Amino acid sequence: MSSFAATLQLFFTERLARQLQASPHTVTAYRNTFRLLLRFVQDRTGKAPSNLDWDDLNAQVISAFLDYLETDRHNSARSRNARLAALRSLFRYAALRHPEHAQLIQQVLAIPQKHFDRAMVSFLDAAELDALLAAPDLTRWEGRRDRALLTLAAQTGLRLSELIGLNFSDVQLGAGAHVRCTGKGRKQRCVPLTTVTAAVLRTWLQERRGDPDEPLFPTRTGRRLSDDAVARRVSIHKGLAAQRCPSLADKKVTPHVLRHTTAMALLHSGVDTTVIALWLGHADTRSTQPYLHADMTIKERALARTTPANIKPGRYRPADRLLAFLESL
Repeated sequence: MSSFAATLQLFFTERLARQLQASPHTVTAYRNTFRLLLRFVQDRTGKAPSNLDWDDLNAQVISAFLDYLETDRHNSARSRNARLAALRSLFRYAALRHPEHAQLIQQVLAIPQKHFDRAMVSFLDAAELDALLAAPDLTRWEGRRDRALLTLAAQTGLRLSELIGLNFSDVQLGAGAHVRCTGKGRKQRCVPLTTVTAAVLRTWLQERRGDPDEPLFPTRTGRRLSDDAVARRVSIHKGLAAQRCPSLADKKVTPHVLRHTTAMALLHSGVDTTVIALWLGHADTRSTQPYLHADMTIKERALARTTPANIKPGRYRPADRLLAFLESL
């Protein structure tokens, strides 16, 4: 086994697991990054991953890998930057263990993050959300499960990882109905449930049944749903809902769009952004600012309170014929 392979193993077992006590989500994201990288380099060099050494992972190779993510795998700049962050974490750890490769490591660490346009958040209006929630086929087990999942996601704004990580014991349907989850940074929070959401979950729990530590939304075989499975189910229901609500046809609806929908519903109801940040589990209230930019109703109310400038409409008309000619060009 090469020194790179040994260092990579220690990075996961010592650095992430013992020193940083990284969450399972972080470990999974880092694992996926290095699995993609090792396969990419193996295809280029013909070397088995356990035989790769530091010279096989120089700045040119890492840059080519990042380009491959964007061009061949069609990853966004945001995803590319997340992969680069994982690579940087390894190379910073390696700098302490392999000073003989200091120049190579420094060159990799110097690879910059890519800038990207930040689009306004996408969300569903009330009619679109109603159509989506009505799309699952309630005559089928999967449809009843999906109806409960979508209802909970749209009302609570849970992240996808939080949603599929829920167990039976995380839902309390008595007085003060709520759901508990563990989010980013291992922060635990409780989100209250509306009467409608609690009723849908109560019906689902009566049908699902199970032990407290079993997944709330399982597959047919009882396993926990994957991220891709939930995204695929949302896409299927969106296609069905678009037949009832045509405006959905031009929208890309993902599980995260349901989280945005929750935030916008709270904002339209007059809930303060600090409360929305707590509701969504944002570590910083600045993470809630994009919802303000996306909310045209707030801007329209602000416009209504302003006094229009006393400007007469009109068009510039040059007094000179030569200037008039130039203006016409």
